[in-house]
Amino acid sequence: MAGQPQQRTAQVNGIDLCFFEWRAAESHAGTTLLVHATGFHARCWDRTALCLPGHVIAVDMRGHGRSSKLPPYTWDTFGADLTALLLHLDLRKVVAVGHSMGGHSVTQAAARAGDRIDRLALIDPVIMAPEQYAESGHWGGLRHATDHPTSKRRANWSSADEMYQRFQGRMPFKAWQPEVLRDYCEWGLLPDPDAAGFVLACPPLVEAAIYMGSSSLDIYGLIDTVSCPVTVLRAPGREAGDGVMDFSKSPTWSGLASRFRYGRDVFLPDHTHFIPMENPQLTASYIIGTR
Repeated sequence: MAGQPQQRTAQVNGIDLCFFEWRAAESHAGTTLLVHATGFHARCWDRTALCLPGHVIAVDMRGHGRSSKLPPYTWDTFGADLTALLLHLDLRKVVAVGHSMGGHSVTQAAARAGDRIDRLALIDPVIMAPEQYAESGHWGGLRHATDHPTSKRRANWSSADEMYQRFQGRMPFKAWQPEVLRDYCEWGLLPDPDAAGFVLACPPLVEAAIYMGSSSLDIYGLIDTVSCPVTVLRAPGREAGDGVMDFSKSPTWSGLASRFRYGRDVFLPDHTHFIPMENPQLTASYIIGTR
């Protein structure tokens, strides 16, 4: 697949959701739907989309990219937005792909609009062990988004090139394919409405609020209703001594695939949580089903 995607907007649940579309939909064909992680955006999928056939859509979730910055930023809201988008666009025969938070969101959509989704590909989804949802204080007892470390991220940049130069030699970014990091920087900024330069397209307080709510929705009741085939890709998880801010480690429960009716577990020991950024071609092969 070649060429730049078309940028479009859908009004769902009282907000504007921006999405990018590669090739027009064909009535007899299916769609691959790509959903990003917390703090990311639709165009992080560009290099993966180039490896996929047919109709492909990548969405900027609420609070991210070029979509509306309107709360609530709760995990059930993200799932509801995605389900509404499926219905609004009348998508069918969908292969729904979600990275991190996106994996949680597409799982919700599969439970609520399962007749439209043929397969799920969950890439290191933020779906923890069942017992963790019963625990409080997932973020060490922090009470407000302003207390979360991600709320202190640098938000203002002079250019995407400055952002790229700052990140390219640092972990986890130095493990990414350079083209993916370029896409992350180019599309991860918006013009600053108050000054010269640019601001993060996902404001740090929004990102922090999303992380604070990551254990707020126990998804296992929904998982039990998902009847389509599911592939779960996992990177190595956290070990004793790892900090909660080490986002390179997998948040996925190792037994997750076994909870789906037709689940398949794929452990990728040589990757971090950022599997699509490190190897878009490998990611695409699992989405297509050639692996």
